[in-house]
Amino acid sequence: MTKILVVDDDPAIRQVVGFALQKAGFQVVEASDGREALIAFGREAPALLVLDINMPEMSGTDVCRTIRADSSVPIVFLSSNDDEIDRILGLELGGDDYLTKPFSPRELTARVRAVLRRTEQKASSKEANVMSQGDLSLNLDRFEATWGGESVILTVTEFGIVRTLLRYKGKVYSRGELMHGAYEDFTVVSDRTIDSHVRRVRQKFARAGAGDVVETVHGVGYRIGKCVTE
Repeated sequence: MTKILVVDDDPAIRQVVGFALQKAGFQVVEASDGREALIAFGREAPALLVLDINMPEMSGTDVCRTIRADSSVPIVFLSSNDDEIDRILGLELGGDDYLTKPFSPRELTARVRAVLRRTEQKASSKEANVMSQGDLSLNLDRFEATWGGESVILTVTEFGIVRTLLRYKGKVYSRGELMHGAYEDFTVVSDRTIDSHVRRVRQKFARAGAGDVVETVHGVGYRIGKCVTE
């Protein structure tokens, strides 16, 4: 069974989430705070984390930062704060989706399934196993991105954005088209969320020595950057 790590300092939330996921056929591992989460993550190697943002000892955002240093395992954030800043912050840190408390256990299960579907390391029959242009390369089977041979760790959504932009070089994608290409099978996100993902992609490739991998076309959307196509 696919293993999910559920992290929340509220035992009632862990119980509700755990029951819903187990009923859906997942194996559930629990942690009550951020430090326990990191220990459980290293020990259990879960396929996905359901991670509360606001916790004592170590916050969910700090847990995410630590995990994202060397892993792209998908993370679904839970937040008791309905503020858009919390949502954007979580996604900028490398979260793949979020839910605001109170939430429907059925919706959580659906989102977990959808995120896991997006992480499956299987290329579409219409796509080659490797997409590359210039120094940029995406291995669709292994879900790996590199720049000049150096690994660039991307979240599922970030990988989807780069893959979409690289599919038709020079095409300018609206935010809606990028959303569809990155999320594919569900959900509607705000323009600000897509902008946050793009900013994160640029930062990660910049650290690998790339120029502006994603170019903004003001008033229209985004396209693959000149540093890739040159």
